[in-house]
Amino acid sequence: MAEMTIKRFGVISVAKMYGLLTFIVGLFIGVIYGLFIMIFGVAMSSFAPSSADATAGGVSSVVIGVLIMIGLPLFYGVTGFIAGAIGALIYNGVAGIVGGVKFELEGVQDRQSTRLNS
Repeated sequence: MAEMTIKRFGVISVAKMYGLLTFIVGLFIGVIYGLFIMIFGVAMSSFAPSSADATAGGVSSVVIGVLIMIGLPLFYGVTGFIAGAIGALIYNGVAGIVGGVKFELEGVQDRQSTRLNS
């Protein structure tokens, strides 16, 4: 077993990874909320007294639902990118003082590589 220490993170690398992960989470949340708003808005517009109000209500709820499906993942992704960059910068500063995170690695050899060596 080899003990290693993470002394620094690449700020942009961490920011990109965290931004992508939060974008994916935002995509799931945005689709769920967007569909909910669309379905709820269309259902509520069916109870409107005039057909013009019902059409306007149904169309506006669909537009808002689509905007949420697009906007929420983008917002989550940008926010995650910024949070990842700030987190990596803070880690790099603190790791310089404290010494970083230590972890152990254990190597696993293939049976073929042991046969070739003997």
